[in-house]
Amino acid sequence: MTDLKILGMTCESCAAHVKAALENVEGVGQADVSYPSGSARVMTTEKVPMEDLLGAVANAGYRAEFRGADQQARDQRAPGPKTARLADIPLQEGPTAGKLHVVVIGSGSAAMAGALKAIERGAKVTLIERETIGGTCVNVGCVPSKIMIRAAQIAHLRRASPFDDGIDAAMPTIHRDRLLAQQQARVIELRKAKYEDILDTNPDITLLRGDARFESEQSVIVRGPDGEERSIGFDRCLIAVGASPQIPDIPGLQGTPYWTSTEALATDQIPDRLAVIGSSVVAVELAQAFARLGSKVTILARHRLFSYEDPAIGEALADVFREEGIEVREGTSAMSVAYSEGAFVLAIDQGELRADRLLIATGRAPQTTDLCLETASVAKDSQGSILVDQEMRTSNPRIYAAGDCTDQPQYVYVAAAGGSRAAVNMTGGNADLDLSAMPAVVFTDPQIATVGYSEAAAAKIGIQTESRTLTLDNVPRALANFDTRGFIKLVAEAKSGRLIGVQAVADGAGDLIQSAALAIRNQMTVADLADQLFPYLTMVEGLKLAAQTFYKDVTKLSCCAG
Repeated sequence: MTDLKILGMTCESCAAHVKAALENVEGVGQADVSYPSGSARVMTTEKVPMEDLLGAVANAGYRAEFRGADQQARDQRAPGPKTARLADIPLQEGPTAGKLHVVVIGSGSAAMAGALKAIERGAKVTLIERETIGGTCVNVGCVPSKIMIRAAQIAHLRRASPFDDGIDAAMPTIHRDRLLAQQQARVIELRKAKYEDILDTNPDITLLRGDARFESEQSVIVRGPDGEERSIGFDRCLIAVGASPQIPDIPGLQGTPYWTSTEALATDQIPDRLAVIGSSVVAVELAQAFARLGSKVTILARHRLFSYEDPAIGEALADVFREEGIEVREGTSAMSVAYSEGAFVLAIDQGELRADRLLIATGRAPQTTDLCLETASVAKDSQGSILVDQEMRTSNPRIYAAGDCTDQPQYVYVAAAGGSRAAVNMTGGNADLDLSAMPAVVFTDPQIATVGYSEAAAAKIGIQTESRTLTLDNVPRALANFDTRGFIKLVAEAKSGRLIGVQAVADGAGDLIQSAALAIRNQMTVADLADQLFPYLTMVEGLKLAAQTFYKDVTKLSCCAG
């Protein structure tokens, strides 16, 4: 019998999901889960690895910890990707066996990229993880969300498409439980292939399970699942602990069974009515996905959608959402939240809003609170984000940081790039992370993609600009698709004509934006871009057409005129 502490449950339904997840583990006979006490008692018919129980709970969208110094936890700590016993880890001060000793806190994209690059450059790595191997992206972020979004797009196209005059549409039946099983199977597959198996086959990486906190400027204390603690010294350290959903201070919200993206992606049900508080990436992606899978969705945006981007982006997306039946309430805040008899009641400026489920998607906060950063002389900003330079160094020259726990943009590819560059620098190399041409994509339909400066951002730093906006009814690929929603906008430096920014709302915008990023990286002018060869009937050809609008009327051109 094993006792677990379950974190993240918000209602009796959550307890039922955890129970089902645990009882699906091979060797588990029965699991009694209590929502009020946040606990689970697991009865097993055979010896079950700790990793299997923790992983099952994590895959259901929650977090499990072993309660007390359970002897079974001591016996079962070894299974999984090469997990070491804390008692077997020596106090490591200075190079171990002639190798630089690097401690990596976390196991997500930044952590793994840093660990692999460090051992490639001759270091020995101790990697510390308190939760599920793989971090946010593969487990509860990019991978499951994009699977759900794609499934929702398929459902939408079966229901309605621009070709319905010639292809009969049909109302799809949504089996969310089956879609969830398919989604989670791919998550488990990728986590195993890209994280667990890699850790298991690298002898220079030692995996420790537990919570880490700094003991000094050159050591950490690791507290294992059973409460055992160990002090570990390091030559260099990479902090890559990521971020978690940020919960706004709305009266009445705490204590209600609200969702964050983690619970939303792990649910096996599609609510009839879904309210979404938020107006950026996670809010809009999941809002559209749930709407296409059958929910009546209302988005509450305190200002407007994507208020930090060019206003045309939010306007275009809001128009698309309203056409699809999603209610977008801009300039609206929830003043209080109540939950009773299975329903949420949100007090808003215009009265009240009722919903069966409430998704909070108001950003993510760095998970740095429990690290004792001040003990290690590591500076952070008022939001708790670790301050780093272009070489990923913190205010402590021995300690580096990368990923969502830093003050850099929260994108998985930025995290991975930061982790690898940190490893280069901590092992004697010299590598900068240049974010001046960083592409960003939002996986709505149509997609949103940006790179470089908007007009407003350029004006703030004194750059005079000239811009052009090309509507998609001028792009042959969009016309052939019978889908001309959106635009492509190019921003150039007025004096030189050098391309400095691109914003796009279009089907396939996420693919065309990389060409724009390369053009900016190589300091191309709009004339240079307009003179390039682009394949006809591709969406990326829109970049060429948009560049041509700086000096000609593209409506007067033949189909593929150069």
